[in-house]
Amino acid sequence: MFFWKPLEIQDISDVVAIAHQIHPQLPERAEVLREKVVLYPQGCKKLLVNSKIVGYALAHPWCQNSIPSLDNFLGKLPDYPDCLYLHDIAILKTARGRGAAAHYVAELIKMAKQRSYSKIALVSVYGTTGFWEKHGFSVVNSASVEKKLESYGETACYMQYCLQSKNSSFDHCDNFYHSGIN
Repeated sequence: MFFWKPLEIQDISDVVAIAHQIHPQLPERAEVLREKVVLYPQGCKKLLVNSKIVGYALAHPWCQNSIPSLDNFLGKLPDYPDCLYLHDIAILKTARGRGAAAHYVAELIKMAKQRSYSKIALVSVYGTTGFWEKHGFSVVNSASVEKKLESYGETACYMQYCLQSKNSSFDHCDNFYHSGIN
């Protein structure tokens, strides 16, 4: 059984250790990761299995068609955010396959709806686009993020999840921006 619990500052060393295993080509300093917890603790979680941290997730309010530079401080959250940005979700291989990522995405959807955001955004790395598409995300071609995507690796793709509002369907959610890449 797994549990997502609030990530605490004292957990950052575990986060860094997991990040180094999962993202060896995309290192980030502990201070940069810590800042996300300080700025938006409600979006930062640790995954526990048998009371051991086996994964983490970091998300915060942000602006669509914009991505934070990798391994750089945010400084502050935007004054007028319009989406939740999933900076990272990393789960050790031994803890995968239990539905933990889907559970966290469901929490993000609930959080985004509570804040009246229409989208959740992320950068897919290491060829995980198919994984994110299975969770409802679509690739978005955005010239405004193209240059910053380079720092996330060759396979990096900007993706968004459109939240269904009471009066619309996913089919009406900015399809103009979707690339149609499967």
